[in-house]
Amino acid sequence: MNDYDFPDIYPAYLRDAAVTGKTYGTLSYNRRARCWMIKGEPCVTELAKRLFPGCEGRGRGVARFTAHRRIIGDLNWLMLRYPLEIREADQARWEQALEEAREYAVQRQRQLAAPQFATPPESAFKGELMPFQQQGLAFLLSSTRALLADEMGLGKTVQALAYLAATANFPALVVVPAHLVRNWTREAERFLKMENGLRVHVIRGLTPYRLPEADVYIIHYLLLRGWKNVLPDVGFRAVIFDEIQELRRAGTEKYSAASLLSGAAESVIGLSGTPIYNNGGEIWNVVNILDFHFLGDWESFSREWCYGYNSNIVAKPEILGDYLRSEGLMLRRTKQDVLKQLPPKRRLVQEIDWDDALYREMISPAFERLKLLDEADESRRALIEDQISQDERQATGCAKAPYVAAFVRTLLDGGEKVLLFAHHHRVMDIYKREFKPYRPVFITGRETDAQKDAAVNAFMLGKTDLCVISLRSASGLNLQRASCVVFGELDWSPAVHSQAEDRAHRIGQEDSLLCYYLVSPKGSDQEMQQALGLKVSQFIGLMGDRTPTQDETWAQQSEARAHIRALVERLKAEGS
Repeated sequence: MNDYDFPDIYPAYLRDAAVTGKTYGTLSYNRRARCWMIKGEPCVTELAKRLFPGCEGRGRGVARFTAHRRIIGDLNWLMLRYPLEIREADQARWEQALEEAREYAVQRQRQLAAPQFATPPESAFKGELMPFQQQGLAFLLSSTRALLADEMGLGKTVQALAYLAATANFPALVVVPAHLVRNWTREAERFLKMENGLRVHVIRGLTPYRLPEADVYIIHYLLLRGWKNVLPDVGFRAVIFDEIQELRRAGTEKYSAASLLSGAAESVIGLSGTPIYNNGGEIWNVVNILDFHFLGDWESFSREWCYGYNSNIVAKPEILGDYLRSEGLMLRRTKQDVLKQLPPKRRLVQEIDWDDALYREMISPAFERLKLLDEADESRRALIEDQISQDERQATGCAKAPYVAAFVRTLLDGGEKVLLFAHHHRVMDIYKREFKPYRPVFITGRETDAQKDAAVNAFMLGKTDLCVISLRSASGLNLQRASCVVFGELDWSPAVHSQAEDRAHRIGQEDSLLCYYLVSPKGSDQEMQQALGLKVSQFIGLMGDRTPTQDETWAQQSEARAHIRALVERLKAEGS
């Protein structure tokens, strides 16, 4: 390609670097390190290391550029001024790399000018993406290393799964916080289709073992250090780091393991609803996992982007955000950006983990009550069944409470204003301990009217972003400052949940309220989900959105009784 046939759509810095005279060194490809290496005169290598983020090299006369489409452009621009002799064995690879860099530059400009849309193939994906999620998929497909930083509740998980379906980048590894392992397992099984059935394997324990064949592997961050020297050699085509802000601090075994994983994978996606701009060290660490030295080394980053050498505070975070977006590394949409595409309420059922040992300890009174059933008359039997139901509901609520707290902390750290609903005082007491640093307020039925009013005022005036409320104490409260409603425990009555949601969502409110129903895979949540119709992870309709008729109320009560009896029968079977 010469100047006469160079398309105008390509940036000028991506023209062919023709060699017509003096060369300043050689360019070769290092297959092991996956980088392009310059060996040349100091005027070139020193300039490269000073000018280009992502360029490094120890020793005189050596400079290395990561083999990435963004960085190839920088290298080619340098070669326009300082021609290099390309090793013959690498000529074809260089031409291909340059062509990919040109295509990427054009695609990036189009994406900035008019966002593209993409949908995964129906043969590989079960579900339908909203328009902004289709844009998110197009963004992920345009880059092998990217940060999807959509606000909480906009479906980063489903967009990442759509990416896997569209690219077939299997096997894939998903790294998640511990409380999200179950949710990712269920969402992968819900959305991904494979010809012979999707195979998902959750990696357990710190001690490595022979991994079974699977399409998607899931591991939580706390286990990475144990698998540090094993996982990079598995050959994952894609690695997804959910809540990638978990890697905002370098110098740990977890961070080191994640860095090795990233370097070995073909594509790397970070997901975070809380991108970190103000703390320079943290965003530099996160970006380094996605694309090593994309923001240069720490010395140059802190000098140019922060308040001087080794400073940890970014001087102009909005400019850094614009740079990450314009370079195609990051995409972020807030709820306000896509509000017209969202329903007034978004209800999501999310499965979380629980403490099995605590559950077994707390469920023992229920098994004692079971012994009384056989000799009880009908009225006495109903009373005992209700007591057993309460025992199991409390055991379930306590067993999952620490994981509910971990989930809610993620929301609070992302700037959300949360109403957290529960039923049992013992569960509330766990929340009180878990959320102490967040200064929560409580409305649980144990407070005086004055204390209740003070809690409402503290939340509405912004003195705290967390209000914990008893499910049956929600009537009459006006807490419209809330942006999220979380149900840490469930009630048998659909109307109770709808009434709780309405504490934050009122008629005429121009917003989309996000309601999370956090459920455990065992315990009373099984029957209660069935009673409430919580059978899919995203749903719009729920009984209780309107006042039920008398006949509907009787039907709901009868159905709840049937589910309570099913709960009792299940416990009987477990205890036999």
